Amino acid sequence: MKKLTVFAIALVAIAFASCGGKKTQAAEETDSLISFEQQQIEASIKMHFDSIAAEVGKLPQLPFVQEGNGGLTLTKEEKQVKPDYLLQPSAANEVTTLAEKYRMLSALNVDKKIAALYEMPVEEYDKAIAKLSADINDPSFKAIEDANTLYETSTTLYDAMSENGRINYFWQLASAALVEQLYVVEKNSDKFLSVFDDNAAANVSFRIVLILDAVNRLAQYDPEVKPIAEALAPLDVLNATTVAELKNQLEEADEKIEAARKALVK
Repeated sequence: MKKLTVFAIALVAIAFASCGGKKTQAAEETDSLISFEQQQIEASIKMHFDSIAAEVGKLPQLPFVQEGNGGLTLTKEEKQVKPDYLLQPSAANEVTTLAEKYRMLSALNVDKKIAALYEMPVEEYDKAIAKLSADINDPSFKAIEDANTLYETSTTLYDAMSENGRINYFWQLASAALVEQLYVVEKNSDKFLSVFDDNAAANVSFRIVLILDAVNRLAQYDPEVKPIAEALAPLDVLNATTVAELKNQLEEADEKIEAARKALVK
């Protein structure tokens, strides 16, 4: 991307929606009508998030972001106050299951990028991410190794994980990144929403609800998605129609977003 998106969750939202036209083994074994309905829902969600990505791309650049010789950077004033809400790289030592490692890898990738923008040390993030990647040992990551983040080529990643039999873990990656970035946005709602209009706020909110609905439906086909659906369910309170409503809802959902984060990244 050429600019820091106002709502970084747009990337992850596309990742959630990029499953359109694909079927899991569980889905293939169910009634064909149900599988058809699932594909229709996923295709519809993909269309909505394609549109949200386009809309976010049209929004003005955030006032604390500027162009530099090395690409995007933050203003000197913005970098003076370092974020204190990022996950510590040492959190990677606390995860044990494969699903937890995927989610932690995803969240640490998000926070590493934020830390780098604020010119904070990222060496420990690199070490933690490298160890998690080695533990996971997913050949799918080779398909996107030249990308800046796992989510800049979400369709490529999805296809690779599908081919390598890891598609069920794609949802672990996407859900953790979605919540981590929502958490960051909530901590900086005044800044992030400063370039939003009511139409953009309504569209983003509506599509968040669609994501939650899709994950809930997917849990019927993949039991490992059920914990994700349960963690994300309380976020359905984000259903604003104006910027003011979205700001208030983000503030009121503070504890719910934090609880979702803890549920996914322990």
